[in-house]
Amino acid sequence: MDRGTIGVLPRPTTLADESYLEFVTSFRKFAIQRGFPVMAANGEAALNNALEEGEVSQPSDGSEVPLDEVKRVFKKVPFTPTWQRFVRSQQEMMWRGTRKSFLRKADQLIEDMAAAEKSNPENIHYDPNFEPPKYTRCEIHCQPGGYTDDPLGGPVFHYGTKIFYEGFNDQDELHIELAEKATTPADGKIENILDIGCSIGQATTVLKDLYPDAEVWGLDVGLPLIRYAHMRATERGKDVHFKQALAEDNGFADGQFDMVLSYILFHEVPVKKMKEIIAETFRVLRPGGVFSIYEFPNNNEQIQMPAGYQFMIDNDSRDNCEPYSPAFVASDFKGILEDAGFVIEEGPAVSNEFLQSLIARKPES
Repeated sequence: MDRGTIGVLPRPTTLADESYLEFVTSFRKFAIQRGFPVMAANGEAALNNALEEGEVSQPSDGSEVPLDEVKRVFKKVPFTPTWQRFVRSQQEMMWRGTRKSFLRKADQLIEDMAAAEKSNPENIHYDPNFEPPKYTRCEIHCQPGGYTDDPLGGPVFHYGTKIFYEGFNDQDELHIELAEKATTPADGKIENILDIGCSIGQATTVLKDLYPDAEVWGLDVGLPLIRYAHMRATERGKDVHFKQALAEDNGFADGQFDMVLSYILFHEVPVKKMKEIIAETFRVLRPGGVFSIYEFPNNNEQIQMPAGYQFMIDNDSRDNCEPYSPAFVASDFKGILEDAGFVIEEGPAVSNEFLQSLIARKPES
């Protein structure tokens, strides 16, 4: 049944589902907010002991202890496998419970998305014959069907990520913050804005609210996400365009956009594709345009990452279907941006301190 919404968030189809998923949210909070610091502290203490006792050797150049050694030591700590099981179990419970609930009204959801397309066709853009490439069809975060292959991927993603954010983004609060902190061009000209990897358009619609005179586009490879994003925007009266396309081959004109935004996109793609996306973004930004980036941390400027985070990111890549994140973390992300022609600055601080925030400007000439 349709139980309405809580603000912008759709409610699960039964009270029992909603109660169960609130439990899963609490379980996730426990695993992430309380379990991870304990796991990391105990693992790092064990690693320090192993270094002192000579069981593990610190590289002579002062670089990080090799990841294989970090993993070997961490796995000896009794709480580590418990934490790994908690993280995996809550993720499975999150998606299983969310999809089961919204599957009960699948026909209505699909009908509503079709109706939005019929009523507002000028704001959704996709080729029915488009075939997402294999690298995009991973079940990122273990979401069944990923972003490309489940017709219910949009609503499942929406409520699933409500849990993923542990209740901190129920009303798009995080996306509102990121859109508000996106950097504007120095000359103040803002006529066209692009949100790449926009998923269900949570930041895209906020950008339209902030810059009502601009034409705003959201782009994503996942058609189920784009269709749901378009439905949400149509229902809320937001004049926003959504397009299914590859970020590395977006089909927009040279210099079309004054501002581009991306949020946690680059660790979800292979490094080769990351370079192509950055080059394509440089192409569609006009001279003086600004690219605001919020992303995973990585090894920029040889800053050493704590062993606990190294272990967590490696575990996440294998146990949470993040196959490309380790290569991103090891990459020289700033250097790749600079090689594409961007001038890089540190971006504004955001409430999620785990993320790095960067401003990439396209030179005037």
